[in-house]
Amino acid sequence: MQKLKKNDEVVVIAGKDKGKTGKVLNVNLKTRKVMVQGINIVKKTIKPTQENPTGGIVDKEAAIHISNIALISPKTKKATRVRIEKKDGKNIRVAAKCGSVIE
Repeated sequence: MQKLKKNDEVVVIAGKDKGKTGKVLNVNLKTRKVMVQGINIVKKTIKPTQENPTGGIVDKEAAIHISNIALISPKTKKATRVRIEKKDGKNIRVAAKCGSVIE
């Protein structure tokens, strides 16, 4: 079971966007990178195409390493680590600081 999932609310704990919060859009476990909404915005040049005949420079979200973000606890609204516990034979995610269950 993975500790971070799509639509989780996270906070950036290191890097240029430290302190900002956002929603997880995509998790890539192979490269250990995460796409977070509104975080790590980079400028990308786009070639002209039929859909976009002018091309130009656009702002785009780039992936951030999974070690640079932390899940926000639903109870305390602060950054927390996640642990996996077994309950009734199923794995559940639990916030380490407050002990609340994360859906």
